[in-house]
Amino acid sequence: MVMATKKRVGTYLRVSTGRGDQSVENQRQALHDACERRGWQVVAEFCDEGISGAEGREKRPAFDRLHKAITRRQIDFVAAWSVDRLGRSLQDLVAFLGEVHAAGVDLYLDRQGVDTSTPAGKALFQMLGVFAEFERAIIQERIHAGIARARALGTKSGKPIGRARIDATKEAAIRAALSSGKGILNVARECGVGSSTVQRIKASLSEAMTS
Repeated sequence: MVMATKKRVGTYLRVSTGRGDQSVENQRQALHDACERRGWQVVAEFCDEGISGAEGREKRPAFDRLHKAITRRQIDFVAAWSVDRLGRSLQDLVAFLGEVHAAGVDLYLDRQGVDTSTPAGKALFQMLGVFAEFERAIIQERIHAGIARARALGTKSGKPIGRARIDATKEAAIRAALSSGKGILNVARECGVGSSTVQRIKASLSEAMTS
């Protein structure tokens, strides 16, 4: 009889600066207990202590290593004590979930009882995408409204309205990286630009392909 292979779990632990009411050890124990109950095997631990969830991946070294482990399929599950341990922005969370999902890795959140390997967990993942799209639509609407007001009032400085464009060489590098199949977050990190810039260029590529 073939024995079932245990799910390989990478736990992510984080405590913010100045938070005396939380402990990495408490998170660790809760996650290990949960994994033991489910028959999962903890094979890696990623711990950022004294770092705010508002910080980006580049300022959270353990979170960065977690991303690399996901991309390399070194784990089957990411387990965190709570959703706010992963980040504070809904868009950042959905981007992270997208990377996890694309790699075929699942997510377990102890406090929220989320397990994306279950039908209910997959449904929640889809709902997060809907809310993130709603948030993006609101932000875009506000940006467009602000630009319209600025144009209506007129600009006396002579400076053009709109976001600064990147140089052609960097944009070509981003397009090449996207065409090779790399994800938005990886391309943004490698090219030294924001993820919104990469998203804009990816959208233009998609439009060119469908036009």
